[in-house]
Amino acid sequence: MTTAPAFDASFLRQFDTLLHWRRDVRHFDTRAIPAEEMTALLEAASLAPSVGNAQPWRFVRLRTPELRAALAGHVDAENARAAASYAEAGRRDAYRALKLHGLREAPELLAVFCDERPAAGHGLGIATMPEMLRYSCVTAIHTLWLAARARGIGLGWVSILDPAAVTALLDVPPDWTLIALLCLGYPQAPSDIPELERRGWQAREPLADRLFER
Repeated sequence: MTTAPAFDASFLRQFDTLLHWRRDVRHFDTRAIPAEEMTALLEAASLAPSVGNAQPWRFVRLRTPELRAALAGHVDAENARAAASYAEAGRRDAYRALKLHGLREAPELLAVFCDERPAAGHGLGIATMPEMLRYSCVTAIHTLWLAARARGIGLGWVSILDPAAVTALLDVPPDWTLIALLCLGYPQAPSDIPELERRGWQAREPLADRLFER
């Protein structure tokens, strides 16, 4: 019988530190991530839990300059539309001052899709909640995020985009749903404070405001 590992107090303190230092990174150093590190990150992500053990995540590494430029242009256009949606001028100007992606600088771009009809898992756990497949992909992204930060690598999740447009641009199977467009690379200036908090956009609020009992 395999003996389960014991995670001591020192490990738990380190893990808490890792959680505090996991940031959404937008400012990247352009040096490459070594191939073995990218392999390790993707293997770590694949250890995430998934409904029915379906492992529905599908990773698409974006390697061509043309795709990178097209994605950056698309996101810039969506950012401009999002900025215009703020009626209050101060909030609109604050939005425009934010750097919301590193698509041009990050050495690695990764699109994460959910296969909505995976053969693995045999449909277990999704009869009444098919969205569990997508939630499983999110756990894989978070696992990747922590594994990256533990190696000194930053991750930025780009969400201001049109999923249909990105899906068409990447030419993936029709049963795949876009979950995330990720930038990966070494951060220019690591911080344990979220950038949006540092820039006065939104601070982290108390857990007590988000915890309820019934």
